[in-house]
Amino acid sequence: MASRTVTIASSVGLHARPAALFVEAATNTGLDVEIAKPGEDPVDATSILGVMALGAKFGEEVVLTADGDGADEALDSLVALLSRDLDAE
Repeated sequence: MASRTVTIASSVGLHARPAALFVEAATNTGLDVEIAKPGEDPVDATSILGVMALGAKFGEEVVLTADGDGADEALDSLVALLSRDLDAE
């Protein structure tokens, strides 16, 4: 299982538009992707309700995990997405 740690760059955190963009990208990987705050239980990264309930704010770290063929590449693309201010675009 591949994993990555990334700091949330969106000024509003993973809420509303940034969460929707992240969930869409996670769904498009076709893999089982999870997201969690360090030390907390992971949630399904393809669930908008799960991602928003995570409450990840600007500047907080989250851990992404994925399993399957292409997991490393998929996580790299999701890390790149979360490393941008998605609410400013």
